[in-house]
Amino acid sequence: MVTITSSPRRWWALGAVFLCVLLIGLDATVLNVALPTLAHDLGASTGDLQWIIDAYLLPFAVLMLPMGALGDRFGRKRMLLGGVAAFGVASVVATFAHGIGTLIAARAIMGVGASGIVPLSMALLPAIFPKQERARAIAIWTAAMALGLPLGPIVGGYLLDHYWWGSIFLINIPLVVLALVAATVLLPESRDPGASRIDVPGGVLSVAGLTAFVYGIIEAPTSGWGDPVVLATIAAGIVLLAVFVRVESRTATPTIDLALFKDRVFMWGAIGVTTAGLSMTAVLFVTPLYLQAVVGHDAFGTGLRVIPLVGGLMVGGLSGDRLLKLLGLRVTMFAGFTVLAAGLAVAAFTSATSTYGFIATWLVIMGAGLGLAMVPAMDGVLATLPENRTGSGSATLSTLRQVGSTLGVAALGSLLSFVYASGLPEGTPEAAKDSVTAGVALGVPGAGQAYTSGMDVVLATCGGATLLAAALMLIFLPRRSQERAQSEHELVSGIA
Repeated sequence: MVTITSSPRRWWALGAVFLCVLLIGLDATVLNVALPTLAHDLGASTGDLQWIIDAYLLPFAVLMLPMGALGDRFGRKRMLLGGVAAFGVASVVATFAHGIGTLIAARAIMGVGASGIVPLSMALLPAIFPKQERARAIAIWTAAMALGLPLGPIVGGYLLDHYWWGSIFLINIPLVVLALVAATVLLPESRDPGASRIDVPGGVLSVAGLTAFVYGIIEAPTSGWGDPVVLATIAAGIVLLAVFVRVESRTATPTIDLALFKDRVFMWGAIGVTTAGLSMTAVLFVTPLYLQAVVGHDAFGTGLRVIPLVGGLMVGGLSGDRLLKLLGLRVTMFAGFTVLAAGLAVAAFTSATSTYGFIATWLVIMGAGLGLAMVPAMDGVLATLPENRTGSGSATLSTLRQVGSTLGVAALGSLLSFVYASGLPEGTPEAAKDSVTAGVALGVPGAGQAYTSGMDVVLATCGGATLLAAALMLIFLPRRSQERAQSEHELVSGIA
């Protein structure tokens, strides 16, 4: 494997990775502000709008595992460039789409590209940075993803005010060009030199199982968790994934190395990343709607007001780099999850009349907790991966985080809807029960506070899950002395 871990060029290489990941964060939220415009200009129904979103989410979630394995086999840089190129081509098609079908197809291709960008950009970090600098690199990688999230509404709101709806996809193209040039010039190639045949049965089973499972989860909040189609697809997904695990345990070259889950650092690091990712997704799911529908800000103003979360994440991530060296993985992760739980607990006391100063405070605290929790967890997971499996290992981590976030948001979204609808007065129109935006527009008494109550319940639930995760990290992660002993063993093994 080619590395540049001792070259000053590694920080420029990280800039190339930053551009690739920024694309994903930006695209995650820029579309949300354009949905009403798409409904008007393209005549898109509610179902059409849902598919414009789902067509991206499905391939993004289900293709990361095979993309990681293909990166190990054919080259992680090569597959990353392919993902960025696919994302760019699809953005051009989406920009000039004249119909719903074309736009949905373009979004699906963007999802395919994203499924290669996320795990392989992460998998390249060990080839760019030495172990002592990897946590700082992960903090910047995480910040790139997080920075794109509030930028989406800011950029999207501006573009929609001045140009046509296709401009929200056109903005991807200069970023894609910059990312392709920078990645081609600056990133080293990295692959498994001893890679054997591709695990076709495992790849097919993982894609089929995750497609059924994720589709059922996505549809559940709309169709209902008791809907026969939802139950059937989720059940089919679980069965296929169980068969997948069985096949992988008997395959010489599996898509997922199940032995990784026997390592406590990998296991609890993956759980930690998934839990923290769920909390961040939940916050970014409920907070923008609160700021827009309840407080009354536009998309541009909402994006600006979410930026303190990114600032906190940067501070927490860079602090986590230092604390990790000083205190070790176990204590640092415990501290991060405790800070995150504290931020969520404070946020759960938000009311419809809370000041922005109060909101910004808990956004900063949560951001700091996310940085402190996620960066050491990801660094710990990457440290457990053998050089020849960084692609598939990173893909496993990314898939767990993406599927966990999808499942969590679906369940928490249903909880939010229940609490919101329960807080509305009798005789409220159905349209207002389905949407707080409609409730506020129709002047339904207490609609804003009803939504805020639901948001508080969601944030409190995330806080409880995060606090539980903190306790489990403290119990099950190895102590500092065990970490040192393992590092010394790895060093001796490497010399031998």
